[in-house]
Amino acid sequence: MSINSQSDTAANLQIGPTDRGMVRIYVEGENIDLPLDFDPEEAEEIAEELLAAAEAARAMGSPAKPGKGVRKPRR
Repeated sequence: MSINSQSDTAANLQIGPTDRGMVRIYVEGENIDLPLDFDPEEAEEIAEELLAAAEAARAMGSPAKPGKGVRKPRR
């Protein structure tokens, strides 16, 4: 599957700090339970990439949002 492939898969996404000073991106869905830990500098790089991708998508004029996942609030 590539970044431009559509999917009907839904997942929950949680983002927050861990008790060990890491930033966790936690993806949970059917048949998946994926904790991804990053040091704060890596997390900032990811945030910058997300912002750049959002800006590029906005410039293209975003179509309907197929495959949009559900995001749970942080705890």
